[in-house]
Amino acid sequence: MTAPDSMTGSVTSKVWQLAARPTGFPTPEDFRLVTEELPAPGPGQVLVRNEVMSVDPAMRGRMNDVPSYVAPFKLDEALEGGAVGTVVAVGSAEGSGSTEGSSSAEGSGSAEGSGKRGSARSNFDHPAVGDSVLHGLGWREYALLEARHTRVVDTTIAPASAYLGVLGMPGLTAYAGLLDVAKMRPDETVFISGAAGAVGTLAGQIARLRGARLVIGSAGSAEKVRYLVDDLGFDAAFNYKDGSIRTQLKQLTPDGIDVYFDNVGGEQLEAALFRMNLHGRVAVCGAISQYNNPDATGIRNLTLLISKRITLQGFLVLDHWGRRQQFVEEMAGWLRDGKVRVAETFVDGIDHAVDGFLGMLRGENLGKMIIRLS
Repeated sequence: MTAPDSMTGSVTSKVWQLAARPTGFPTPEDFRLVTEELPAPGPGQVLVRNEVMSVDPAMRGRMNDVPSYVAPFKLDEALEGGAVGTVVAVGSAEGSGSTEGSSSAEGSGSAEGSGKRGSARSNFDHPAVGDSVLHGLGWREYALLEARHTRVVDTTIAPASAYLGVLGMPGLTAYAGLLDVAKMRPDETVFISGAAGAVGTLAGQIARLRGARLVIGSAGSAEKVRYLVDDLGFDAAFNYKDGSIRTQLKQLTPDGIDVYFDNVGGEQLEAALFRMNLHGRVAVCGAISQYNNPDATGIRNLTLLISKRITLQGFLVLDHWGRRQQFVEEMAGWLRDGKVRVAETFVDGIDHAVDGFLGMLRGENLGKMIIRLS
């Protein structure tokens, strides 16, 4: 990574590309790290030095060349994903860039320069040099993009990584999936698969705070099971690698399951359907057990949807964006009061971004996996 050139405003940045479409589990050879030269930002653009970037299970689906709700990644082009960074240059009306340390940066204001929203500017203004912004061009050290595609965030009240996790899309996914899709009510039993991941850790805590009678989680290690119960307040959890998932789930849910928040699919979805109560609801958030398995088998007990009148609904967080403000306000209150704990796993350096992504797919993370660039 090089700082913007004081004469030209250009910058050299490392960028990860998709080199090949993975077959089964991705390998390091499916990715390529290249260096690119970025020009100074033009009118309406900003140059952002990324500080943290997100790696998420949904990125695996975009590596396949198949139609979906979002376009697949293109071969030999940069990958994309959530990131938070600092604005280091902005395009002026004449098209020249203003960079760190320049007179225009110094005159941009005070509190805004550190990521705060000052009274002199509205939330819809062009970001200024020094602002912390959330955007969608991760997988690179520097991002050049339209200012309207960024959102200023306040890193004085929460760290940058929070806007990729607990206050970002994973948090809203857990909130909307549990409350709007599954329509969880107080005194119900809730089961969450992949409970030690970015979404699962938050879904379980939200269920507890919203009055669930029992909150049960599954995870892939004894350490994660302990964390769910001792640190996050789950009533019980089990290691899906320790034997029959169906048997373990039956032991922990003697009165059945009312709500299942599914992050895993496959065998865990099948086991949960056996335990669902009459008129139970299943919110299907992900199916990570099948993303890297081209030979995955289907669910064999879907007739239970009929006899138990179960509602099985897939969802995307994009469909619930209207809930974002309410979610942020409620989650911020829980964080402030110490009622929600944040789990994050960090991998340092752009060179290790693929290691972090593959580690996340293997379940090596506790909570949100974050690549820390600076």
